[in-house]
Amino acid sequence: MEIKSKLIVAVLLAASTLYSCKRNPYRVNISSIKADIQIDRLERDLFSINPEDIAARFPELKSRYGDILVLFSLAVNTGDINDTAYVDYLTAFCTDKQNNDVYRLVAETYPDLSGEEKDLEMAFRHYLHYFPGKEVPRVFTCITGFNASILTLSGEALLGISLDKYLGADCEYYPGLGIYQYMAARMSREYIVPDCMYGWASSVWDMEAMDYETGNVLTEIIHQGKLRYFMRCMLPEVEDELLFGFTPAQMNFCRNNEAQMWQYLVENDLIFKTDQFVIRKLVGEAPFTSYFTNESPGRAAVWIGFRIIESYMQKNRGANLEMLMNETDIQGILEKARYAPQ
Repeated sequence: MEIKSKLIVAVLLAASTLYSCKRNPYRVNISSIKADIQIDRLERDLFSINPEDIAARFPELKSRYGDILVLFSLAVNTGDINDTAYVDYLTAFCTDKQNNDVYRLVAETYPDLSGEEKDLEMAFRHYLHYFPGKEVPRVFTCITGFNASILTLSGEALLGISLDKYLGADCEYYPGLGIYQYMAARMSREYIVPDCMYGWASSVWDMEAMDYETGNVLTEIIHQGKLRYFMRCMLPEVEDELLFGFTPAQMNFCRNNEAQMWQYLVENDLIFKTDQFVIRKLVGEAPFTSYFTNESPGRAAVWIGFRIIESYMQKNRGANLEMLMNETDIQGILEKARYAPQ
């Protein structure tokens, strides 16, 4: 009886392990990989200075933040940090009433970012697993007068988070800025880390810099699919809803109508369209994708791109994530994916 009991336990454990692996094939062993992420609070350092002291304290800020200040200044349009007039522009930004009101709201909402530090550290440990030897970015927060969400600078290991774009769906400022509710729904804390990884991937593998042969619907959805696949690899435990920015109902629509959406794109000769209007309707911000139904999410075609990439990686075991992200043969990816949704 004891041997039989042990056998049953072993079988149950094995079944549990197999189920777990099947449920989450993106989980990898990163136990030996380190990635130190400490978030610098630029907005706190800027707005805690007496405005009369900004000029005197600027050399200290410039020394500490360097290229971060350059990236921030690009986002808020305060000019060249080496320009003699820069301190005046920075002072004007820091003394603006709305900016101060927003800063106080940010400080109240985000007194601590240790959870984000932990999650970003985990994500970049995955990054180093797939891209050993790559540089982990220096991460900072700021407010940009609602000009940006995630800040990156080509060729620089910098990643900025504009916290005024993550104040929650019911933030009083968003309606006045013309931000639709379906967009504001994604401007909350849980989207910070997924948005960071999407922003980082979009910077490292910039669409234009990739120099794809053709700028058509297929290229766009596969490129976006690559970025979402990258996010899935970096954040294996995060729900699909957060990775794609869909509601649970919209996510279910994509899962349940994958074959029909792909069939519609093929039968209506949309996948090779180069018209930017068509591309925007399929992958651009919208309450729903007009080619499908009102129940579909905007950017629904990005799900199709992701599923093509999943199929490609599953059916081409010799390919790794680095090869995928650098691959520019879009037609080759589609052919090798042998994508046939049921």
